[in-house]
Formats: sequence, C-alpha cells, structure tokens
Amino acid sequence: MNFINDKQILAPFFVVDHDGGSASLCLDVGEYKQEVFDTRADEGFEGGGYDWESLAIVFLEEKMPELKGIVNFDSEASMFCAYSSDKKALEQFAISFKNTCEDESTITDLFSRAELD
Repeated sequence: MNFINDKQILAPFFVVDHDGGSASLCLDVGEYKQEVFDTRADEGFEGGGYDWESLAIVFLEEKMPELKGIVNFDSEASMFCAYSSDKKALEQFAISFKNTCEDESTITDLFSRAELD
C-alpha cells in the first residue's frame, strides 16, 4: 500500500498488497496486546487470529460501521487478517484500529463485548 509510507504507524500490523488492487492488514499474533486477551483466558480466549478477528468485528460495528461489508476478515489461528478491495477504507480501518489498540481502556472495553469464535 503506497498510502502508508511509514510502517511504524501500523507496527506490529503490516500491509500486504495483492494483485487486482486489494490489500490486507495482517498481524502475527501472540505478543502484541496479549494481556488484553489474557483477561478472558478463562472463557477460552487465547489471543490468536480468530480472537483478534472477534475484537476487530466489535471495533468495526461500534466505531466504524460505515465500513462494514467493505473491510472483511480472513484470519487464521496464528494470524489476524483484514482485507478490502477499497484501499482507502482499509487504510482508515488500519490506522483507527491500531490507535484504538494503543488505548488500553478503550480496547479492553471493546474486547469485553467480543464473542469467542
């Protein structure tokens, strides 16, 4: 994605461009914000890709509902992945989601409504 030249803005998330003009926002899970997921470990949350996806769905529904159906998810156990053919929408989601992750109280509040996949 050429619109995010400073990779530090999104780190540890990273962007992958795909043929055909779509792009993905990815995260290798297991370290970043693990303490948030640990708060609900007794319910089965481990902080894997599917848990991140559950968190991102709550974020999208509550903070950026205008992007529902534009930003989609295709996570795996070891990787969170959001994707879109609308790179501008993915950029808006990526920056806002990363900023929210950095706000401990907001991310913990959103995670309290995440559902185990």
